[in-house]
Amino acid sequence: MDLSTTRVTASELIFAFLQEGHESASYMKELHSLGEQYKFSWDINSNGHDARNLDNGEIETDGYHPSNIGVSMQDLHPIVDLQIRGNHEQAAAVLEVARALGEIAAQFEDRIVTEATRNLSNNISTSPLQKWKDYLAFEVERVMMRWVGPDLPRERVIIALALTLVKRVCVQTPQRLRNLFHTALQYINTAWAL
Repeated sequence: MDLSTTRVTASELIFAFLQEGHESASYMKELHSLGEQYKFSWDINSNGHDARNLDNGEIETDGYHPSNIGVSMQDLHPIVDLQIRGNHEQAAAVLEVARALGEIAAQFEDRIVTEATRNLSNNISTSPLQKWKDYLAFEVERVMMRWVGPDLPRERVIIALALTLVKRVCVQTPQRLRNLFHTALQYINTAWAL
C-alpha cells in the first residue's frame, strides 16, 4: 500500500491508536461512543457490514429477532477493524500508521512514561480543559528530553508519545476519553502545522 498517496487525518489516527489493545469495558464504551460521534464504524470482517446494527425491526422465520454474533461478542473481542466512510484502503492506511506508532510507543521506558502519565492525569484533574493541551505538550517534551530511543523521525516519536500518554490516562479514567481525544487532536494538528 502506498501511504504517500493516502491521506490520514489526525482524528482517524488518534481513534485507531486508542482502539489498539484490549481495554476495560468502560473504556471501550467511551471509545464506541466517540466513534459514533465521528461516524467511524466498526466492521469485524472488513466486509462493509456494521457490527453495531442491532435491530432493524425484522423478525427471522423462527419468530425471533435477528441475532448479531458480533454485537453479542463485543465484550469478549471489542477491537475490530476501523472502517472509514466505507473506504477500505483509507482504513488500512490509518491502521498501518497507528500500528507503526504503537511499535514506537512500545519502545518507551515504562518508568518514564508511567511518571508522565501520572503527572498528566494529576494536572488535568485540577485544571480547566483549555489547559490540557499545554500539559500534554509539557509532558511530551519532558519525556523527549529524558528518553533516548532509536533513530526515528522526531515527529513520529512525539505523536506516538502523546497518544500513549493520552491512552494511558483514558484507560485509567475512561470518562476523560472524549476531552482527551479533542486535546490530542488539537496537539497533533498544532504539531503538524509547524
